[in-house]
Amino acid sequence: MAKTRMIALVYGWITVLAVMVFASLVLSLLLRFTSLGASTMTLTTLIVSIIALFAGGLVAGLKGKEKGWILGGLTGIGFTVLILLYQYLGYSGGFNLSQMLHHVGFLVAALVGGVLGVNMSSGPAEK
Repeated sequence: MAKTRMIALVYGWITVLAVMVFASLVLSLLLRFTSLGASTMTLTTLIVSIIALFAGGLVAGLKGKEKGWILGGLTGIGFTVLILLYQYLGYSGGFNLSQMLHHVGFLVAALVGGVLGVNMSSGPAEK
């Protein structure tokens, strides 16, 4: 049972990473080849991040088939820990209040995605 949840969690994290990489590519191309400025991308990147965490929680819930709120929560927490480690170890800085609020929103999006993913799955996990 724990192995199934761990595999579902890894699928969720891979989904988050894939959506973020794809969105980064699209946004960088938009910045390069259109008249959009970097200042207009702040809200766009926040929305894309929320969608990525929702998708990661959804995939984790679909794969796990039960306890979607835990799978979604762990997906969101894993993302937050990864970003915190990157920021702390790479830039010697922690989160400010704005970033904390963003990550609370990311966690909520992943939780909702996990719950919806379990409810969309075909049935209970095999025991």
